[in-house]
Amino acid sequence: MALQRWFDRAAQQSESNGGGVIAGAPKAWSLTVVRDEWRQAAEHMASHDGRLLSLWASRDDKGDEVVRAAYIANPGVLVLSLPLTDVDYPGIEQWFAAANRMQRAVADLSGLRTTDSDTRPWLRHAAWPESFHPLIHVNTPPSPPVPVIDHYPFVPVEGDGVHEIPVGPVHAGIIEPGHFRFSVVGEKVLRLEERLGYVHKGIERRFGELPMLSGHRLAARVSGDSAVSFSWAYCQAMEGMAGANLPARAAWLRALALELERLANHLGDLGAIGNDAGFAFGLAQFSRLKEELLRASERALGQRYLMDFVVPGGTRTDLSSAGARGLLECIESIEAEVDTLRTIYDEHAGVRDRFVGAGVVTPALAAKLGLTGLAGRASGQAFDLRCDLPCDPYGDLTPKKTVRTEGDVAARVAVRFDEVAESTRLMQQILRRLPAGLHHAAISVPDEGALGIGMIEGWRGPTFLALEAGGGGVIRRCHPHDPSWQNWPVIEHAIIDNIVPDFPLINKSFNLSYSGHDL
Repeated sequence: MALQRWFDRAAQQSESNGGGVIAGAPKAWSLTVVRDEWRQAAEHMASHDGRLLSLWASRDDKGDEVVRAAYIANPGVLVLSLPLTDVDYPGIEQWFAAANRMQRAVADLSGLRTTDSDTRPWLRHAAWPESFHPLIHVNTPPSPPVPVIDHYPFVPVEGDGVHEIPVGPVHAGIIEPGHFRFSVVGEKVLRLEERLGYVHKGIERRFGELPMLSGHRLAARVSGDSAVSFSWAYCQAMEGMAGANLPARAAWLRALALELERLANHLGDLGAIGNDAGFAFGLAQFSRLKEELLRASERALGQRYLMDFVVPGGTRTDLSSAGARGLLECIESIEAEVDTLRTIYDEHAGVRDRFVGAGVVTPALAAKLGLTGLAGRASGQAFDLRCDLPCDPYGDLTPKKTVRTEGDVAARVAVRFDEVAESTRLMQQILRRLPAGLHHAAISVPDEGALGIGMIEGWRGPTFLALEAGGGGVIRRCHPHDPSWQNWPVIEHAIIDNIVPDFPLINKSFNLSYSGHDL
């Protein structure tokens, strides 16, 4: 009952008092709390299997600073808001480890700091003065000049034979930058500390300069491999705020695009993971299948990567009968080939030797650290928004949840194979049952001060977005959140007691986003 009372209070609190139902994602409420309740609510959430979705800073209707945290638990989503009279607020990383980096990002962007001990910058990288906060000083250029030396205090590991291996931020492949500091004895990893933030682009500040009817395009580019899930989350929040009714055909087309995005990423990762295990044949075959899928997507929906497919009110384009037939043929062909390739992966002794037992995250550790998405489901965390808190049309599609408990690279690969099979099944169902009618409807601009949230289960995990309407049809605040925020810290634990050469394989088995994390 300790948890339920927070939802009960939110349901009873009027909108004028900072509470009530939140528009957008299903079963979401907001609640304004006082300082002592901020940590109390976090403790109750953690003790009742609640999950921290995101934490960010904003301003209320009076222009005062407020910090918000979004949780998901039974019976839904609860967004807590803590109005601030000072620049500090109580930290919650004691119960939710992933909050550490979120709180540090809030400090860099907004100047609001927790009372917890980790005060190291996270996103700033000496790219602007410590006294400058991009989300506060929106019309003030950084001054004095930015320093060129950035001293970051990594945590040292001491002992006989211990030495450090710094990797990155620039890597050998064409990938985004991130720094990994290994403390090792021989090749055995004792500790890994990550430093990210190199891909910070000022996305949250940029949202505040855009009209609400244009924000979905930027949302789609938060993390390019999750364009559909982010743009859908944005539109879900905006449409809920505007009270729009989405045509049934539009919802089904969005689900088709989301599963196409999921399938394309899983195909690419299955090949890349095989390649990191020395199995180049897998890379060649899965790369070919992904390319066939992208070409079929372009023929049917107009883009290889569906950056601009989801728009406010529906979808940018419709799907023709010929396009549907072409997609269906491609998906059926991929389904059959992946089934054969799975058998090859399962029976290849060298591949199995590299996969099994590598990068283990036990279910207990996964629960403690808040591991989510496909990586979480490989470690016993049976959570999938499509099943647990479905938006249209997933309630009609009844997707099946895939869960493993081994928590190693082999389990994460198995989850991907299972999800490929499920996505191909769902897409065939969508293409055969696609409702007739409009694929787009007109949508009005939400009223000033309105708050909405979007939540979509992307291929990597739950994509969350909070949207606030400003005056004159502009965005007052938009906070997008990629599940990589929760999962990046877990890799630091997954690599412990493994050897350094296995890090690329373990890292790729998660395949987290730098761009979606660094914003």
